[in-house]
Amino acid sequence: MKALPNILTSLRLILALFMFVALATAAGGAPWLSERLTMEDQFALQRWAFWAFVIAATTDWFDGWLARKFDAVTVWGAILDPIGDKVLVCGAILGLMSLGPQPMVFLPAGLILFREFTVSALREVGAGKGVKLPVTLLAKWKTALQLTALGAELLVASWGAFGLPMTPETLGPVTLVAHGLFWLAAVVTVITGAQYWEQTRKALAE
Repeated sequence: MKALPNILTSLRLILALFMFVALATAAGGAPWLSERLTMEDQFALQRWAFWAFVIAATTDWFDGWLARKFDAVTVWGAILDPIGDKVLVCGAILGLMSLGPQPMVFLPAGLILFREFTVSALREVGAGKGVKLPVTLLAKWKTALQLTALGAELLVASWGAFGLPMTPETLGPVTLVAHGLFWLAAVVTVITGAQYWEQTRKALAE
């Protein structure tokens, strides 16, 4: 049982890769394959990608809970977990962008990507100088908010693939909620990025 948390984290990485490839292929990003797909094939890929994301996002909670419950916190798990989160978030954003123009979410998407890569660089530079950046409570909520918002955005982008009614009365409110969550996630993401930046600056100054 102690190996289960790391297995779930590894599964998250695999599902994130599958999700991105499925979305990119459905959007025509694989010419040698996409041109052979029917509309129903493209819709099926979008549905599989959405459920892969949902399952992967769920493992983000379970792997940490299991690690604490069975006292199975390992160095390898501590390394893989944040990598899995970032790969899943970045893969979902890039996959979402591949589905077509996203005028309402391209800016928050860019902010989230910029923050994730910047903080990763800060951690790498800080580690080389003996500076550690512990994960804050707000950063944990940030990840949960990102995953919830991205799940909502992927559902909206794949709305037709699920055969759901495309009427403004149905799709409009869901789209509004999804965009609102995504913008909120971007704001919290930027705030946590600024906090990590300030922590690193102070630590290096000392």
